[in-house]
Amino acid sequence: MSVSRIPVKISIEDLGESRGFLIRFLSPRTVDAIVRMLPVEGRAVLWKSEVYFEIPLRIGDEKPKEMVKRGDLAYWPFGRAICIFLEDMRPYTPVNLIGQITENMEVFSKVRNGVKMKLERL
Repeated sequence: MSVSRIPVKISIEDLGESRGFLIRFLSPRTVDAIVRMLPVEGRAVLWKSEVYFEIPLRIGDEKPKEMVKRGDLAYWPFGRAICIFLEDMRPYTPVNLIGQITENMEVFSKVRNGVKMKLERL
């Protein structure tokens, strides 16, 4: 198992799951802090082409990005949330990239506000 690519899954209540990786070199401090917390869960919020859920982590900007791509997994310092981006876009405020969704991106297009989401290590 690689220490730089940590396999994860995101379970979405009544909809299924998606898989991906947390990628340490993108934001090492942020990824390490999230890995120590896993599993984390929260309620989904939709904004434009983004699904996010709050987690109990306070960490500032780390290599902040103002543009993201479809499938990017990020931590949003301003909202203290894990974000999944459904298309290339500009987030509300810069985010710390933490990984990539690699399987079943389509499930996120069915997410509704308030649905329970859970991020855990595989």
